[in-house]
Amino acid sequence: MSEAAFILIIEDEARPIGPVLDDLRAAGHLCRVVSSNADALESARAQRPDVILADVAVSVDGEGLNWVPELNRLAPDAEIVLIRSESDSPEMPEGARVFGVIERPAESAKMRDLIEQAVVAGLQNRHRRALREQADKRIEFDGIITINDKMVRVLRKLERAAESKLTVLILGESGTGKELAAQAVHRHSPRCDRPYRAINCAGLNENLLESELFGHVKGAFTGAISDRKGLFEVVDGGTLFLDEVGDMPLPMQAKLLRTLEGGEILPVGSNDIRKVDVRVVAATRQDVRGMVESGEFRDDLFYRLNQAVIRIPPLRERREDIPLLIDHFIQEAAAKHGKKVESITPEAGRKLAAFGWPGNVRELRSTIEAMVVYAESDALTFDDLPENIRGSTDLAVAGFPTTAGLTMEQMEKFHIANTLKLTSGNREKTAKMLGTGARTLYRKLKEYDLQ
Repeated sequence: MSEAAFILIIEDEARPIGPVLDDLRAAGHLCRVVSSNADALESARAQRPDVILADVAVSVDGEGLNWVPELNRLAPDAEIVLIRSESDSPEMPEGARVFGVIERPAESAKMRDLIEQAVVAGLQNRHRRALREQADKRIEFDGIITINDKMVRVLRKLERAAESKLTVLILGESGTGKELAAQAVHRHSPRCDRPYRAINCAGLNENLLESELFGHVKGAFTGAISDRKGLFEVVDGGTLFLDEVGDMPLPMQAKLLRTLEGGEILPVGSNDIRKVDVRVVAATRQDVRGMVESGEFRDDLFYRLNQAVIRIPPLRERREDIPLLIDHFIQEAAAKHGKKVESITPEAGRKLAAFGWPGNVRELRSTIEAMVVYAESDALTFDDLPENIRGSTDLAVAGFPTTAGLTMEQMEKFHIANTLKLTSGNREKTAKMLGTGARTLYRKLKEYDLQ
């Protein structure tokens, strides 16, 4: 089922298009009917339609089709479909743009097909315009893109922290982009021309982690056949990113604190203390403050790391960024895999924007990459979505047009129609999402001709 569209109908009262109107409303589209070109222009100023269905007979009162360019200007995304008879022959003004023409008498199926094609095109136009408007407002910081106010503040903090000498602690769920933020801190710091390395502290036991960070000397343990520098020496003068520092064993926390406070390391098996100058950026998905209170994390290390704390919000708190990220990941994946995928349909994009994304940006990137690889056309569609997302009942407002100029009844109908389409016509799920009872929903469906 396609997304509900807002359709402006300019109808000749002498030959109404009742059956067509009934079909459009039955399909869940919101329709506004006017009987003059002046009313059509006024309606378009108040609320941009996705499709304009116009009977040419309304326009043979001396002005012909001169209103078409003005509607093109007022509703640049709308696709115009003209209905005319052989006796209707006004000339098309220069520069006017129409999607198609229906000749009377026309087969209802043929008429419905053309209008539905116009609906798809109009919705795609609206989707692309919304994406362009978002792109114009987006903020980018070293590969991190956003239009979310909360995320913009995060980027500003990253920029200021990068220029300082503070130890940075990045908090956030798995997949939110903590390492990308750490790389940005390094690249915008005075140490940008020095080495950068990253290590994930999760899953490494104390001995292995100590050797990785501080190095070891020959004979320090079985298999230590030569001296080996640790990461602190490797990046001397640069930046070391300690990912998932909350999973670091307590004994290692004490050794890390000594290095942070004194700039000294002691390789495993050595008695010689070595001096290093390293800027540390740490990150964790854990509630470190809670771990301090429970004794799982040293309070002195926490206070040492806690100089510049930056929390990256999960994707569900910055949903307006999802269309931008989708577009970015499509281009990225298409270039990587040599595919010709360029865009995504509004229906598929709306479903992705409504999904919960427990794996955050990392999960979204992986999902888009797989969709691009398996896509059979130049646009990702609903059928390209993974099964778990296609069947998801998550709901979020995304991609809907402005409701300015609509009555409360029209807004309610539009919302019910789109939610019904989001659930693929499942009325029980629709009622649950809308927070209403099944009887109330059935009554509304009958009242609004949405059955």
